[in-house]
Amino acid sequence: MITVHHLNNSRSHRIIWLLEELEVAYEIKSYQRKPNLQAPSTLKAIHPLGVAPIITDDNLTLTESGAIIEYILNKYGDNQLKPAFNTPDGVQYYFWLHFAEGSFMPMLLLQLVFENVYQHLPFLIKPIFKAIKTRVNHHLMSPRIVLQLKYIESILQKKEWLAGPSFTAADIQMAIPLLWAMESGSYKEFAKIDAYLERIKARAAFVRALEKGGDISRPKISAS
Repeated sequence: MITVHHLNNSRSHRIIWLLEELEVAYEIKSYQRKPNLQAPSTLKAIHPLGVAPIITDDNLTLTESGAIIEYILNKYGDNQLKPAFNTPDGVQYYFWLHFAEGSFMPMLLLQLVFENVYQHLPFLIKPIFKAIKTRVNHHLMSPRIVLQLKYIESILQKKEWLAGPSFTAADIQMAIPLLWAMESGSYKEFAKIDAYLERIKARAAFVRALEKGGDISRPKISAS
């Protein structure tokens, strides 16, 4: 049986959700973030990198969302949630599967890192760092995220799901960064993305994943 080593408010929700979609038997071992959002050191006993998601399956230990998704689909998927490789939808599937972590999530995480650093700075330094944070966000992070959201919006103008007419594991990979981006409240007027996320939230497997894995919202930083 697959074991999902699940960190709260993290991308390991994807793996719980995927297994719920496939109706594959699994168990969850849960871990809680530290106040600074770091994973607990106990995860390093499972994998040297100490980051979630991690799965164990027989003698295999695997991390990285995309690799885990591909492994599960290849072993347990029975041709579900993944278009044929040599089709236009298959090409789009691989694009979105890798775009989520390769392009979209890094900017969101950079924003989170800046917020984290700001919250834990001494009081007298905070105004200086806030000015830097605001400038970097204005000139780098936010414009890049808006560009990406506009592209996603344009795709959803033509399709119900990102890789084509059917829901795929690429939608599972993309949903969390999209939820986090839209939850921030900084990015509005993306009606197709909002509608897409409502379709996501209505999926029975997504609801079950929330019940089993807990909150999926953007991690909150505790002020020092």
